[in-house]
Amino acid sequence: MQAEGSLWLHAKDVTITECHVDGESVKYSHGENDEVEVQVDSTKSTEHRVTLSFEGAVTDQMHGMYPCYFDHEGVKKELIATQFESHHAREVFPCIDEPLAKATFDVTLTTESGVTVIGNMPISSQHTENDRLVTSFETTPRMSSYLLAWVYGELHKKSARTKSGVEVNVWATPAQPIESLDFSLDIAVRTIDFFDEYFGTPYPLAKSDHVALPDFSSGAMENWGLITYREMALLADPKTTSVSAKHYIATVVAHELAHQWFGNLVTMKWWNDLWLNESFATLMEYIAVDALEPSWNVWLDFSSAETVMALRRDALDGVQSVQVDVNHPDEISTLFDSAIVYAKGARLLRMLETYIGKEAFRTGLKEYFTTHAYKNTEADDLWSSLSASSGKDIAGFMNAWISQPGYPVVNFDETTLSQTQFFVGAHDIKVQRTWPIPLGASDTQVPELLDTTSITIDAPELVRLNSSDSAHFITQYSSKRLAAILQNIASSSALERLQLMHEQSLLARGGQLPSSQLIPLLLSYQQEQEESVWDIMALTFSELKRFTENDNESEAKLRTLAGKISTKRFTELGWDQRDGEPESETKLRATLLGMMLYSEDPAVLTEANSRFTTVPIEKLPAETRALLIGTAVKHHETDDLVRSLLDTHTKTSSSDLRGDICAGLTSTKSPITARMLLDLSKDSAVIKPQDAIRWFIYLIRNRHTRDEAWQWLTQNWTWIEETFGGDKSYDDYPRYAAIGLSTRQQLHDYSSFFAPMKTVLALTRAITLGEAEIEARVELIERDKAAVIEELRAL
Repeated sequence: MQAEGSLWLHAKDVTITECHVDGESVKYSHGENDEVEVQVDSTKSTEHRVTLSFEGAVTDQMHGMYPCYFDHEGVKKELIATQFESHHAREVFPCIDEPLAKATFDVTLTTESGVTVIGNMPISSQHTENDRLVTSFETTPRMSSYLLAWVYGELHKKSARTKSGVEVNVWATPAQPIESLDFSLDIAVRTIDFFDEYFGTPYPLAKSDHVALPDFSSGAMENWGLITYREMALLADPKTTSVSAKHYIATVVAHELAHQWFGNLVTMKWWNDLWLNESFATLMEYIAVDALEPSWNVWLDFSSAETVMALRRDALDGVQSVQVDVNHPDEISTLFDSAIVYAKGARLLRMLETYIGKEAFRTGLKEYFTTHAYKNTEADDLWSSLSASSGKDIAGFMNAWISQPGYPVVNFDETTLSQTQFFVGAHDIKVQRTWPIPLGASDTQVPELLDTTSITIDAPELVRLNSSDSAHFITQYSSKRLAAILQNIASSSALERLQLMHEQSLLARGGQLPSSQLIPLLLSYQQEQEESVWDIMALTFSELKRFTENDNESEAKLRTLAGKISTKRFTELGWDQRDGEPESETKLRATLLGMMLYSEDPAVLTEANSRFTTVPIEKLPAETRALLIGTAVKHHETDDLVRSLLDTHTKTSSSDLRGDICAGLTSTKSPITARMLLDLSKDSAVIKPQDAIRWFIYLIRNRHTRDEAWQWLTQNWTWIEETFGGDKSYDDYPRYAAIGLSTRQQLHDYSSFFAPMKTVLALTRAITLGEAEIEARVELIERDKAAVIEELRAL
């Protein structure tokens, strides 16, 4: 709030030592929410020059300005990097730290000599002064403070240029092999070329730097012209990186480059419209990668990843909507829910693209960038551009989707189509939400839109809704319609098979069909060939494990079922990658091996252990390495094995190998080992703080170590709060703790422990949804366990 004669800035954990306005010393004072009030004489002029002297500290919190640690040839070294999103620029310098306050920035850094210094813009001058390196950068375009960035330290790079001459550099520490930069460099160059053409607005800067940081809380950050990444999200070592990891890297690079337009060139006015950044970047990463690598079939990945994540999270009562009000800085971090603002938002935008057509969608985006370049927008600005290009009322169509949480289930019986909100678990029955649903039917006798509660129809028995799997709803078919679909399952597309399997598993979770019906459904998919469909089959199969955890006989039956479903396809693929095999088969081999290892087929277990014990860990196939490590730990754990794996984890510079060792070690059946690993997650010399949550997630998912992981969380909450309290990852612990708990006692323990923290704005929603998720799981097991066990025993 701007008072008469005052200028309000933001500053946090920095000490202002002098304050001058127009060359004269003035008073300043600190207010609430990191605000600093500077006294200004507004009677003299409406423009003023404010000069501040200040000082602060570089801390190990992975926001503001912080060090990144790495080992190179036995020497411990560090980089200095920044992370300003969402509101951490104020921790490094006083500024108006809100997205609407766009400004140009002139940055000069004084560092030790002999280092590489990178900023948003190209270097304008660099010289040595008193044995210190002074680096100045060109003036930035008008941009928000959260996009400012710099990195300095010991780095090496690979470079190339786009068709339009933009210099693209990929940087990493010298601990990383130089060839690990090639893959992402190629993707980055081609993605900028693609977006230049797609958006009709050229990439607006002279260069695009991509830097792999050894310590980084998020996956990546779209700082304009200087994108920063976790090493695993940018570096692809040909010796240790899997096909799946390369595909992940490609989507991350494309996502961050999409932000150079969505978010950087055009920025949301306030954080309630964060989805304008993240939902679009998520959609565009798939559009770009599909154009660059059509053989990857990334829209199948979209349905098996983003869609699954969105539909599962969005079915819980209390989940946030895509567009949500933000009234306090501590609430901003809670917006970054990957399942909603990223995945659901992208799914809604793909629905919109399908609804108005690809060309109208693209034309609207071109107009949007032309009109709003270097400015700030809100949702209605985008709807206006897309309405003009499509001739449709986009605001009227989309506002219900972005402003309301949840989504509908369409009940499709012989003569009626009706919609109700779909829930998993307890919910407020008084709430009656509806949406305008683009039905996307496979038969023209079904109308294009369902915008009322119900309609009467006359359609053939074999009709599918949402045939492109782009609209944000699921379908419950009548028994006759479902039988007709299953009878023709072999002739349906991979997308249709994937979609049906996932929607049936969701309906079981929501209590709208018995979970026992998932068993014959899985058996009907035994001839499946497609990797992405197998991913959903494996996910559905994992849903059944909860019902058998404490019943040895039914668990043995479930293991046998896993082998029955998987053996034929696994035998066809074999253990080893063949020359020239499709990448989808390389990825599928890992899914099938996981199913076969769960089946505990003696020959498969013996071969897995043989391969682990006879092949150096660095040379194990990257796609199946984690499974082989996990099998050795699960079935042949010794103290020497655990020590050896931890030693390799500490010494290797490969984030891929570290990740696989983490997945493998956390497969342990030993609570003692689990406690040791959890305690090590507090030791940054062994496990980086950025990776600590992963070890916790794996161990609380593991039925043998779940109790130990929960006890550790309750006993170490002070450390969690001190280490992650100001970071976007703070709510990860209550969120992911909930995924492992499944009994009434565990629900009680969770609620009791987190009850005092519900008033902490950064945690409130995660705790509430955690309780809802656990309660839904408990109710599901209590409701369906007996029938699932009976179905398994009948096999």
